[in-house]
Amino acid sequence: MTISSDLPVVVIGAGPIGLAAAAHLTGRGITPLVLEAGPAAGAAVRDWSHVRLFSTWGEVIDPAAEKLLAPTGWTRPDPATYPSGGDWAERYLRPLADALGDKVVRTGATVTGVSRAGRDRIVDADREAQPFVVHVTHADGREERVLARAVIDASGTWTTPSPAGGSGLPALGEKVAADRITYRVPDLKNPAVRARYAGKRTAVIGSGASAFTALASLADLAGSGDGTDTKAVWILRRGISGSTFGGGEADQLPARGALGLAAKAAVDDGYADAVTGFRTEAIERDDDGRLVLVGEDGRRLQPVDEAIVLTGFRPDLSFLSEVRLRLDERLQAPVELAPLIDPNQHSCGTVYPHGHRELSHPEQGIYLVGMKSYGRAPTFLAMTGYEQVRSVVSAIAGDLESADRVELTLPETGVCGGAGLFDAPDAQQTGTGGCCAAPEPQLVQLGAPGTAAAADERAPAGGCCGS
Repeated sequence: MTISSDLPVVVIGAGPIGLAAAAHLTGRGITPLVLEAGPAAGAAVRDWSHVRLFSTWGEVIDPAAEKLLAPTGWTRPDPATYPSGGDWAERYLRPLADALGDKVVRTGATVTGVSRAGRDRIVDADREAQPFVVHVTHADGREERVLARAVIDASGTWTTPSPAGGSGLPALGEKVAADRITYRVPDLKNPAVRARYAGKRTAVIGSGASAFTALASLADLAGSGDGTDTKAVWILRRGISGSTFGGGEADQLPARGALGLAAKAAVDDGYADAVTGFRTEAIERDDDGRLVLVGEDGRRLQPVDEAIVLTGFRPDLSFLSEVRLRLDERLQAPVELAPLIDPNQHSCGTVYPHGHRELSHPEQGIYLVGMKSYGRAPTFLAMTGYEQVRSVVSAIAGDLESADRVELTLPETGVCGGAGLFDAPDAQQTGTGGCCAAPEPQLVQLGAPGTAAAADERAPAGGCCGS
């Protein structure tokens, strides 16, 4: 058996980057087959439909996708406005999936394995002459094997959030306390969700845009009539510094800067206390069933009613165990890409545009793209993913001149957008976005007056991500 050009290119995931890959493949005359585990295109985006992006419509629509949509009568949203996740899914992803057609985009199709036909990862003989074989389980339980000339994994990281534990492993008791923990930004406009947090003391664990969004949302709830006594406790593994709240008015993604200012206002106005230098070791329950966070240093915080864990995401590599990947040992990103996206050095805007060469692996013909390609780095922008798949599809088509060409200019910023150097005692903030070292654990209430802002006016983590 040899690889035929008549075989499709399998795209895993019908999120923004996966559908963009399919649009680019279609434009090249290559048959795509998009396999989406969820019930509809953009299933992960729909999970955070209440969250507003900090990228504008003009930055989250792929040019090849727009070209595919044009003949359908699709109306392009105002490029200067900011969509919510729900807007992105309904006004762009759903029409794009419809334009591609249900023969191309198959929903309820979970990829459970990828390999070479007749070759496990050990076998060298004639390996690159074999097509890929993709194992799929459908929503009705039916199993299928699909042969492919290449595989583009745009499945993202949404299904594998990182735990609260400071060591990267779940804290002791974290799984048992699952009834009071969420790993997503809650939709406080939903009455049932709002009632869960109103008047409660909630721990927010994390230091990125999602944590900013949760803090701003809880502050808005605390300032409303039904949210009296609502209190947030912001748990940071590092300390508060000039870069903690992002770039503010200097951020070239203005909505991202505004989001950081909204989080700062939540602390300034007393709606949230910040506990710094705290790495969660255990989550226990008191006699009333409330959660007690215990640090690695033995400190025990006052009980909270709920915990919102927003410590990032990580890639699910389990179904890729039979293909040969070369991943960075820290970020779990392709080794050539990892230095370019290292959150110790880069924010979303300082990541250099990259393509098929940085995304390649020893197993030729398979590419991790979108948020999945960034591994554990949180610095991803949708427009970066669109440039990735443009280059990758050009390479699959054999057009290396196009594949090697850079066709993207990113908004640049000097703020930290990721986990930072919180374990490096001598780390200094730099113009490339490195973060500061953690001081001794302390309770902080910033004193300058601020203005609380409604969460739906601020841009969240969703603006960075896409797949």
